[in-house]
Amino acid sequence: MTLTDLDDLLARRHSCRAFLPDSVPREEIEQFIASARRVPSWCNAQPWHVTITSGAETDVFRAALSQEAATGTPAPDLPFPTSYSGVYQDRRRACGWALYEAVGVEKGDRAGSARQMMENFSLFGAPHCAIVSSPAELGSYGAMDCGGFITAFTLAAQALGIATIPQAAVASYGPFLHRYFEIPEDRLILCAISFGYPDTDHPANGFRTERADLAEVMDWRG
Repeated sequence: MTLTDLDDLLARRHSCRAFLPDSVPREEIEQFIASARRVPSWCNAQPWHVTITSGAETDVFRAALSQEAATGTPAPDLPFPTSYSGVYQDRRRACGWALYEAVGVEKGDRAGSARQMMENFSLFGAPHCAIVSSPAELGSYGAMDCGGFITAFTLAAQALGIATIPQAAVASYGPFLHRYFEIPEDRLILCAISFGYPDTDHPANGFRTERADLAEVMDWRG
């Protein structure tokens, strides 16, 4: 594999927000997760664990999650950012407005933006969902290691033509997820990853986010 091959894979990966209903064969799911687990971790702790839904179980979970989001109170295991400022706020807004423009939500249409937000809890129609957790005792470093695993998960899936979207919004209902999947309280639920085959004709998949120039993200010394 060349750097050009890797660049092409990175360019093809995107956060998919509309999926076809077709399930991914279990052997392919196991194949790309087996690849993702090769990422490095502190002291080789490999703190990640994924709980995966498939078939009818995904639909049952989707309905329960949507109900929880409509009536419950967010309570993530891992504190969310306290704020976004400066360039980080600029990038966040640019991403949001690009999505809204793609799906026809105009500025000021709060009902439309709320409907689009709720798509997170229907898993954007994905046939599968993976809940990613890490031991609470490993704290931020366990979460950091899982970030590498999540990246590898999305890239390995993309290599097989399987689209993904990591979702912090789902993890905002931590107590519900612990109960629903019987995930022990000594694990932090970090995010969900909805995945499946992309609906390439859906307008929500018709835009791509930009990346900062190198000069914005690196400094040279020496």
